[in-house]
Amino acid sequence: MPELTKHTWDGAFEAVVRPFLPYLPPGEKLTGDAELRDLGLDSMGTVELLAALEGAYDVRFLDDALKLENFASPDILWNTLITQTESAK
Repeated sequence: MPELTKHTWDGAFEAVVRPFLPYLPPGEKLTGDAELRDLGLDSMGTVELLAALEGAYDVRFLDDALKLENFASPDILWNTLITQTESAK
């Protein structure tokens, strides 16, 4: 897998995340530094998003990744997801 950096998430990632962001208008670009809470991600949505990402990427978030700050922005969440994916190898 190539090294992934900021803003290089795949289409599946955005497709999983977008439904949990009710304040992000359809067609508006999701930027890497967007505050997910400002876009409507609440505590219940965070739990559901976690489950959706685990299912979509066949990965399990380890306890140390289950911090609210890991769900702060798309970039942080993507990097957390990639770290969990690499840890599972």
